[in-house]
Amino acid sequence: MSVPSPIPHTLTIAGSDPSGGAGLQGDIKTLSALGTYATNVITAVIAQNTCGVREVHPVPASAIRTQLDNLLDDVRIDAVKIGMVSSREVAETLREALEARRPRWIVLDPVMVAKSGDILVDAAGIEAVRDILIPLADVITPNLPEAAVLLEVTPPTTPDAMEAMLPGLKTLKSPYVLLKGGHLAGDSCPDLLATPEGDHWLPAPRIETDNLHGTGCALSSAIAAKLAHLPADAGHERIVTAIGEAKHWLHEALDASRQLAVGHGRGPVHHFHALW
Repeated sequence: MSVPSPIPHTLTIAGSDPSGGAGLQGDIKTLSALGTYATNVITAVIAQNTCGVREVHPVPASAIRTQLDNLLDDVRIDAVKIGMVSSREVAETLREALEARRPRWIVLDPVMVAKSGDILVDAAGIEAVRDILIPLADVITPNLPEAAVLLEVTPPTTPDAMEAMLPGLKTLKSPYVLLKGGHLAGDSCPDLLATPEGDHWLPAPRIETDNLHGTGCALSSAIAAKLAHLPADAGHERIVTAIGEAKHWLHEALDASRQLAVGHGRGPVHHFHALW
């Protein structure tokens, strides 16, 4: 009789969201919905809801390191999703800890701007993400405003302008870059995936919904979950397929979000659309 493979273990390193749609809470829902055992390390306590962010209280780097070391001493982690990082000290702490006990996969969502438009990270934090964490990640998932912040340029407004950003993003030294095109105008939501073996458009029709809170968190966590099911030596095609499957899952979560009525602003996606 064959022995079943153990359920993958995933880790989200992120700030909190009391409304449950984004950040740590949204990540845990996504990672769980996609068949992994989710663990977490909190980097910031954020007072926010579906209407916006009121306060951000960063967790000290020493406390983040203690959380991370304590977890990694006990639990095997197959894939990590890194979200909000508020300072250079925190970025350095995460890199040191994760390099010492490298998981198979690291996905970085460079969280800098909330859907409400609130800026979540200062200039030093942006620089730290760019210089310290992006080279550590297997996949990064910037949206157009975040990519523009990283490259210190104007956000693109057309697919051609998105393509023009890729050379700059590739110099940041993450092998897979998923540039999310949700901020483009029009009826489609194309994402552009840069890989070591070429670039790929991942098109999808735009879903008319206001339930967009936490979409970036959900997509990066979904990629981490899909990768967690792969071995460390998975080839290029399997990685690209996993990223595409994560995007498809998010598309369905957005489509099913009309079943929810959470808050008075931008509501969340339906993380458990395939299970409820």
